[in-house]
Amino acid sequence: MSEINFDDFLKVDVRVGIVLRAEPYPEARKPAIKLWIDFGDEIGEKKTSAQITAHYQPETLVGRQVMAVVNFPPRQIGKFMSEVLVLGMPDENGEVVLVGPDKNVPIGGRLH
Repeated sequence: MSEINFDDFLKVDVRVGIVLRAEPYPEARKPAIKLWIDFGDEIGEKKTSAQITAHYQPETLVGRQVMAVVNFPPRQIGKFMSEVLVLGMPDENGEVVLVGPDKNVPIGGRLH
């Protein structure tokens, strides 16, 4: 793995947001959930698609704080435009477990 310097790290804008809405995305190639996430006044509401169906149901995600990269360019995921990349870690089977703060924090806060 190649090393990066601190300035490279600062280019990646990771923020905390709260899931406002979540819906199944059955049209996706792999099972996924559509998320609408509020990142506060500075960034606003952004949407994404995430392959998180192994551990999450849409109704359990609303109100949850999640971490996401907010400064990637939008990416077309099937018929859905994804605006942020929600972060997660693989479990023992390689399924995504979402990353978020262990206590509620103000939305829009930047990882540092």
